[in-house]
Parts: sequence; structure tokens; C-alpha cells
Amino acid sequence: MKKVTRQERGWAGHFICGNRCLFRRNTLLTCRDTRIVVSTVGLLPDPLREERTFMEIGCNRHYETMAFHTDPKDTRYNDIDVSRKVDFDSEWAISEIDADDRANGMHESVVTEITGKLKRGLL
Repeated sequence: MKKVTRQERGWAGHFICGNRCLFRRNTLLTCRDTRIVVSTVGLLPDPLREERTFMEIGCNRHYETMAFHTDPKDTRYNDIDVSRKVDFDSEWAISEIDADDRANGMHESVVTEITGKLKRGLL
């Protein structure tokens, strides 16, 4: 079985307003020459309202997880190549607000699923 290394990173891996989200996770999985980023973002504050309200980041969702192969030209940060999405079967969207614990679990499930696929040589 192949070895997969995991690196937690401190920035949003996808979503144009990801830097404004209060919840963001970015995990780089590396297996030989294959690098995949699992990114979860959520809780996007509404800048037009003074009270604490949140905007959806997609249709009926406040959190989402996506995965992408990295851009082969980016050898420093290994950021995503948006044209090379990685499919997975795990849950990827949460419609509730204030679901950080559930979003962490969702992120971990996707990381586990993709790690297994990498170890088996399926990606």
C-alpha cells in the first residue's frame, strides 16, 4: 500500500470569498507525485448587515467541501487547479448555520475517503 502524507494549511483552498469565511480548512494530501487539496469553507458574514447574519456560499448551503488536484506549475504552495476536480462520495454540503463541528467531521470524512483512494492507486 502506498504512503500518503497529510499537511494542514491555514488558508481557504477554494471559493472566491473563502478568505472572508469564518470557517476554513485546507488539507494537502500527497502520494508520490499526486497532490490533492481537500478544502472546506463556511460561515460567510453578510457585510451589508450590522447584526450577525451569514450569506449562503452556494444554493442552500453555509458550508461546503471540495477537492482538487494541485496546479502542477505551483510547486511552492501546491494550490488547486480548478479544472481538475476530484470526485468523492462523502457528504459535501451543510445548510445549517453554526455547524462547525459537523463541518470538521465532513472535512475529515472526505480526507479519509481520498486518502484511501490514493493508497489503493485509484487517483
